[in-house]
Amino acid sequence: MMAGNEQHAQLMTLLRVGGIFSPERLEATDILMAGGKIIALGQDLDVPTGWPIGVVEARHLIAVPAFIDQHVHVTGGGGEGGCGTRCPEISAQEIASMGIATVVGVLGTDGISRSPAELLAKVRGLAAEGISAYMYTGAYRVPPPTLTGDLQRDLAWIPEVIGLGEIAISDHRSSQPRQDEIERIVSDTRVGAMLAGKRGICHFHLGDGKRGLEPLRRLLSETEIPADQVIPTHVNRHPALLEEAADYALTFTASVDVTAFEDAGDGLSSFDAVSRLLERGVPPERITMSSDCNGSLPEFDAEGVYIGMKVARNTPLIADWQRLVREDVLPLETALGLISGNVARVLGLQAHKGRLAVSLDADITLLDDDFQPRQTYVAGICRYSAQ
Repeated sequence: MMAGNEQHAQLMTLLRVGGIFSPERLEATDILMAGGKIIALGQDLDVPTGWPIGVVEARHLIAVPAFIDQHVHVTGGGGEGGCGTRCPEISAQEIASMGIATVVGVLGTDGISRSPAELLAKVRGLAAEGISAYMYTGAYRVPPPTLTGDLQRDLAWIPEVIGLGEIAISDHRSSQPRQDEIERIVSDTRVGAMLAGKRGICHFHLGDGKRGLEPLRRLLSETEIPADQVIPTHVNRHPALLEEAADYALTFTASVDVTAFEDAGDGLSSFDAVSRLLERGVPPERITMSSDCNGSLPEFDAEGVYIGMKVARNTPLIADWQRLVREDVLPLETALGLISGNVARVLGLQAHKGRLAVSLDADITLLDDDFQPRQTYVAGICRYSAQ
């Protein structure tokens, strides 16, 4: 159920919960929100008589930073099998019901019938429905499609554009970009983002090709581009690629993103992938998880001929994250980073999101004892409540 209309009459909302993880456990149990921000944290905060404050009693739930999904095909992905295989758009309800407050929209294989303009329109539509939404400019191919005809202008002038992606490498569906082309688009993204005060992350789709992460290794070894400018995703596509990703993260002090595949096939689930990266010594703060939801999960034969597909969902993201906590792979405080704080840092949004603290965005998810999202607040307004 999407909520929120009744809260517009209230200037402030006070959440009384059973516990707060910021992600660190706090002594506070009350959160006061106003103007889209957290304005106070404490215990038994007083509510002045006559003030326009709505009080939400949720002592049976814990409050955590709302989740951030950095890889969502908000307009739908797919198309590898023709126009009849285009995936559907995602709704605000589907996002908020998973405890997710922030998404980054992305284009994939199809940058022809799908466009950056269509993506921007969908992102703004989600924002109008109460979701915090951003986008990457570009798609699989190089040179990437843009809104303004220039990567730097997209980053500098379009507020919702926070990076470039998903650029495909080591994949038969990619445009087989040369190394100098990769270096040019990453540097252009970096400079354009600097002009707008953004991080300008470059989000790279990894296929199952034999080159693996070599193009990114060369990028970081042979240029002055810092490691926090790029993040490879789908690194759990197969075991060998995950091992390479672990070495990449450790060598360059870089971050890597694992995808919550519903059916990992020859790859690893995000639960198994995170577990393996931790075993290899990759610090948890260098790992993020994303859903790839509403993208296609195409199947190809040995000759690369399309034989079928499924549509990705965001439910495996939350389910695998819950397993990490329930099975004590990571404590809750650390596991939250994989889908909130770490992601905010990677995207350059850490000044506003990823933590529960005074002056930060009031993006809050309330979890039950089984770590299931029961309510999702975006900018202080309840956008989902399980009833």
